[in-house]
Amino acid sequence: MTPVTAQATGRGAADSKLADSELANAAARGSSAAFEAVMRRYNRRLFRTARAILRDDAAAEDALQEAWVAAWRNLARFRGEAGLSTWLTRIVVNQALQTLRRTRPDRVVVALDGHDDEPSALESIADPAPRTMPEKAMEQAEIRQLIERKIDELPEAFRAVFMLREVEELSVEETAACLDIPEATVRTRLFRARARLRESISRELDVAVHEAFGFAGARCDRIVRHVLDRIVVEAPAPP
Repeated sequence: MTPVTAQATGRGAADSKLADSELANAAARGSSAAFEAVMRRYNRRLFRTARAILRDDAAAEDALQEAWVAAWRNLARFRGEAGLSTWLTRIVVNQALQTLRRTRPDRVVVALDGHDDEPSALESIADPAPRTMPEKAMEQAEIRQLIERKIDELPEAFRAVFMLREVEELSVEETAACLDIPEATVRTRLFRARARLRESISRELDVAVHEAFGFAGARCDRIVRHVLDRIVVEAPAPP
């Protein structure tokens, strides 16, 4: 990989319109602009994935930065057998799990690639009957905080599946590939996660879930800036 330069491609913002494979190839050749475009494209999804495992904003941000640096160092090894987003998600999951093991050695970290012993064929959950919201219903921000708190209370393996399927809206196949678990396990864990959440927050789940764990522009900019600073110092990256 050639040394990193801020103007390696000369296209700047135009890189954001390129396909993943084109960005990955350009970044592997040393384009920091292409790598920045990749980071901005997937920062929110990957932050949410790390956050689902670590349950802490600061820890998730640190893990994501480390994952991005690891991705940069290994871009030359990306062969495209899986999609770029899947490859990146696996790196983030592994980094988040390593963080758990390092910071909480007394805890048993549940691997995300385990198999559930319940049947894989599960009936879909019927939505509860609609009800009228009280006049003094919670504001949207309060609902979002409630959802975030309830998601944090889910078991680690359930949180990761829930965030990818319900919040990021990945398919079962994509989620299974990202977490390296069977599709049947994705369905089972999602079923359990939704059931647990519905017990306490009912229809509020569908009202605000897509805004849970918002990824503000300032956080995205900060992560991009820190990672770019690090890869410039480390350049050239190993092949």
